[in-house]
Amino acid sequence: MNTPELLSPAGNWDCAKAAIENGADAIYFGLERFNARMRAENFTESDLPELMEFLHWRGVKGYVTLNTLIFQNELVEAEQYLRSIIAAGVDAVIVQDIGICRLIRHLSPDFPIHGSTQMTVTSAAGVEFAKELGCQLVVLARECSIKEINKIQKQLTESNITLPLEVFVHGALCVAYSGQCLTSEALGGRSANRGECAQACRMPYELISDGEAVNLGDRRYLLSPQDLSGLAVLPDLVKSGVTCLKIEGRLKSPEYVANVTRVYRNALDQAITDVNAERYNLEMAFSRGLHTGWFEGINNQELVHARFGKKRGVYLGEVTQIQHEQITIATKAPVKPGDGVVFDSGHPEAKEEGGRIYAVEQHRNQTVLTFGRDQLNLRRIDIGDRVWKTSDPELDRQIRQTYAGEQPKFQRPIDIEIHGEIGKELIAIARDTSGHITRIESEMPLIEAHSKPLTTERLKEQFGRLGNTPFCLGKFENHLTDAAMIPVSELNRMRREIVDRLENLRMQPKQWQLDEARSHSELLPRIDNESEKSPEFSIPADFEPKTSDSKSPTSGGFRGQNPLQPQPELTILVRNLQQLETVLKLGIQTIYCEFEDPRAYRQAVELTRQLSDAEIWVAPPRITKPSEQWILEQVRKSNADGYLIRNYDHLKFFEHDRKIGDFSLNIANAITANYFKQFGLEHLTASYDLNVQQLIALLKSCPSNWLEITIHQHMPMFHMEHCVFCAFLSTGTDFTNCGRPCEQHEVKLRLASGMSGGKHPGIEHILQADAGCRNTVFNGTAQTGAEFLHHLVHSGAQRFRVEFLNESCQQITQTIALYRQLLNHEITGAQLWRDLKLQNQLGVTRGTLT
Repeated sequence: MNTPELLSPAGNWDCAKAAIENGADAIYFGLERFNARMRAENFTESDLPELMEFLHWRGVKGYVTLNTLIFQNELVEAEQYLRSIIAAGVDAVIVQDIGICRLIRHLSPDFPIHGSTQMTVTSAAGVEFAKELGCQLVVLARECSIKEINKIQKQLTESNITLPLEVFVHGALCVAYSGQCLTSEALGGRSANRGECAQACRMPYELISDGEAVNLGDRRYLLSPQDLSGLAVLPDLVKSGVTCLKIEGRLKSPEYVANVTRVYRNALDQAITDVNAERYNLEMAFSRGLHTGWFEGINNQELVHARFGKKRGVYLGEVTQIQHEQITIATKAPVKPGDGVVFDSGHPEAKEEGGRIYAVEQHRNQTVLTFGRDQLNLRRIDIGDRVWKTSDPELDRQIRQTYAGEQPKFQRPIDIEIHGEIGKELIAIARDTSGHITRIESEMPLIEAHSKPLTTERLKEQFGRLGNTPFCLGKFENHLTDAAMIPVSELNRMRREIVDRLENLRMQPKQWQLDEARSHSELLPRIDNESEKSPEFSIPADFEPKTSDSKSPTSGGFRGQNPLQPQPELTILVRNLQQLETVLKLGIQTIYCEFEDPRAYRQAVELTRQLSDAEIWVAPPRITKPSEQWILEQVRKSNADGYLIRNYDHLKFFEHDRKIGDFSLNIANAITANYFKQFGLEHLTASYDLNVQQLIALLKSCPSNWLEITIHQHMPMFHMEHCVFCAFLSTGTDFTNCGRPCEQHEVKLRLASGMSGGKHPGIEHILQADAGCRNTVFNGTAQTGAEFLHHLVHSGAQRFRVEFLNESCQQITQTIALYRQLLNHEITGAQLWRDLKLQNQLGVTRGTLT
């Protein structure tokens, strides 16, 4: 059984050194652009040659994160970035964007691509898709359990598909599926798919059930999971055959990187026998609470404790007495002078009391902590408050010593073989763990030894003197058969030459193939009928929608529209049968259904056939796990006209059916669009991460009839394996014992008072569950891009989607009427926006197109 590669994060040079000196096999890091941690310090393009030389000298691989969506107007810059990355000898690039995977393989036939967790791969079909795309490895979604990982491996073996799998083993857990979270985009215009996550999941929320706030006590951080720690299940992860274990934390400190890397290095090398003994170090590194995440399956009562969403550390106990500058606690963990603590009164969003301990007195299971004069406001501390150790300076000093200085501290083994016979040269053959090999011959022949021959022990002693080098002696084989000798000085020279040669071999940049003549433009779709495209047109960067009613070019009319271009079509998405019936009566010709229960699709299709000649398309759930083919079979039994394709399983399962690519495929550039179109998709829904300028750039790079634009919707913000219904409206752990509160209650989430900064005060965001018990939090406020519709039509758009969530039949009728008026040039986008605001209690925002 092979030991998985240990992959550590590096947000800067100090973190890189911390990872190396504590046993990381590889590090991953971002550059200035196109990485999912734009708030990290990151490296620069010019750092790459020096960084890769340093990493390879130490026997460590370096992976660059290019794990964001790439927009159409960024392809030229992205291509140049990729050329620099490949030329610098980087070991692999971690990619989210499908088009970028295609571009890498177009530029280089052998440069390794690692499919990011942002690709949302949850099944064997997803792994197969990544392999066909050109990936050499894929990172599974964090939501996969070990049981599901084993099933994926089994299905891959049965299909004769081989692709290494990587999983996150430690660090922060996103509550939403990576690559499918639109919360930052919806609420703040900061896209998580662009490395700008605003961490809305770490905020406190109120739970509204059937119109009433639910009293959850001090549980308010309803969407903030504990941090992942896979240490307790590491043997099972290794047995699952995953190739790489990844530590999260490119925004974390060097101390965090060193601490966590060392723990997992020792565990993988079986130097740790007591997992619990290491929990202290992991909690002090960074902890919102540690949990095995989804590795052991779903447990909605444990994943999110909901009491805080920020770093705490090690739990010390509760306050039992307060007197003068001394506080007595019932201790659960060791504490000493100099440690930093914080007092938790159950309001982590407020300023909390805390400080460094001056003195410690132990009285059985009670510990008296003394603090400096006026360091604490004792009036803000109460009996029963929980106490957390947030800082251990002694531990920090020990950790910093592991990567301080310039000399290597963590050494990797080299294997040495010794050959020779009397009268000939001594030969040493050395190999390192990266596959480099060198052969050294002595400068003088071996002679017969009358005393002190070259025994295995003497040879190991001399060749093992590798201090201050990146190497230590591994396997040693002595093939000398005669009692021979050679001066010690010659053995030392040979040893130094081995080190020099291996170091030089390591530091040579990897020579990947790179075709200088190829370009991203060769991967763009052909546009055969240029007459369909209107003249070049763009929106000024400082454009602001007007609120006047005049039919100016910036307020809603279609002045300059190509007369050969078809009249734009309005498509509608509904989420229940009542909404469907309303839309059918309004004469809409293309209708999508997304119901919580796919068994209702058959009735929806029958209703459509009875009342209309409209086409009805139905949507499977966004995520498909290895054991959920039954849901897709249930969807197909509806006999709908076609299906909305939302993941890689859908592409394969509905291969021979009519299908349309939905927003969750993250189509942000024309290379991605062109690749998905090859799967027989009739239309493609543009990514929700695009603003109007980016949409226009995409439209102009694709045939006119390819793209569908969602012009009106409640943004699906969080899409989660975490079930809020189960966690907070039941005592069950999953669907088997929760009592199905999702079928009994209408639930909404509201940002806790005082936390919205006045930007989205009091908005109740709608929570829904799907057939796989996954939850989606929809923005309670609908958004419209109506003021930009004429720009999009002018640029070639022909299909516009309006999505409804919980609107009444009357609201649906009014909304569709307004969009029809807009398409018929009877009102402006500004008028539509104003009228929608008047009819909707929560208002309507201009949304993410601005």
